[in-house]
Amino acid sequence: MRFLLRLVAPLAIVSTTLFAAGCAAPTAGDEADGTVGSDLTSANEKTAFDFFVGKGLSELQAAAIVGNLQQESNVSPTSVQPGGPCRGIAQWSTGARWNVTRNDNVAWYAAKEAKSVHSLDLQLAFIWYELESFSHYGLSSLRAATTLGEATYAFQKDFEACGACNESHRIAYARAVLTAYGGQ
Repeated sequence: MRFLLRLVAPLAIVSTTLFAAGCAAPTAGDEADGTVGSDLTSANEKTAFDFFVGKGLSELQAAAIVGNLQQESNVSPTSVQPGGPCRGIAQWSTGARWNVTRNDNVAWYAAKEAKSVHSLDLQLAFIWYELESFSHYGLSSLRAATTLGEATYAFQKDFEACGACNESHRIAYARAVLTAYGGQ
């Protein structure tokens, strides 16, 4: 029994750590049968898409980010992972990028900008701050992506670092965003 406890305890820590590294709140488009709804649910998707295009990303790259944010939070700045540590549109973890990591957390950035942590504009600006300030969040990989799948994966892998990513859902969301808002 003692051997089993020594074996199980580290596995629990590893699984908890992996889970906390990538948080995703359930989104409105995640259906019980595994399909993803193509309806965009709020003006937040368009606001986010326009924000990233305005920063110089292609429509395809902006749609990839928004597709990821839909999977993470339904692009809701007040999203809270049920029973978990993650918050905001990108599901930043409490105890880390939400409120602790030095010069890389939403609460610090909000205080610096004198805005609410629950502001969509603030959270979009914080994503851009992280992308530009820290190379490991993958802005160069995102910019190098030439397909929707590549761009979605680049943001998912480098920025979100999700556990159970549901990449096909992220791509479907990104495609819906690109269809709705691209080419304007």
